[in-house]
Amino acid sequence: MSKLKVYNYSFQNLSQKQMSFESVFEHIVHFMKQDPNGNYRLMFGTDSQVHSYYTKFITGIVIQRESKGAWACIRKIVVPRKMTNLHERISYETTLTEEVVSMFTEERKNQLIDIVLPNIYKGASFTIEGHIDIGSGQRNRTRIFVNEMVARMESLGIEPKIKPDSFVASCYANRYTK
Repeated sequence: MSKLKVYNYSFQNLSQKQMSFESVFEHIVHFMKQDPNGNYRLMFGTDSQVHSYYTKFITGIVIQRESKGAWACIRKIVVPRKMTNLHERISYETTLTEEVVSMFTEERKNQLIDIVLPNIYKGASFTIEGHIDIGSGQRNRTRIFVNEMVARMESLGIEPKIKPDSFVASCYANRYTK
């Protein structure tokens, strides 16, 4: 498998284009500070689509306040060839998710945890999830990669989610791969 170099650290959503990672992080902090008593899920996931001459990868970042909305953005990467090998594509999706997760250093994660920490006993919570666009169902072609990709998410210290629970990859990111 060839090594792919990725230089695009620009994020976007429906209201903003060309956001830096710092700007994304500030949006997440601001969203969480609006309700420090909330139950938060910081979720990451990547999906891809093979087109005629290229393969488009979309990584989604979603901060959800359960039952009270969300803020989200995407990062788009285009590989200038058709990536038809399923294992290569799933592995690269996972790599792109890992790359964005790694931007959330221990210091940054602690900054987010510190927002809800004083309210833990009032029911506040914060979890980090890695959504992988694979499923373990008997008819799912990606089931043979589940253990490998789940282990990669766990090695980052985040909770892995696969279909049908991996909606950031299989729904949110998927919408932008077309």
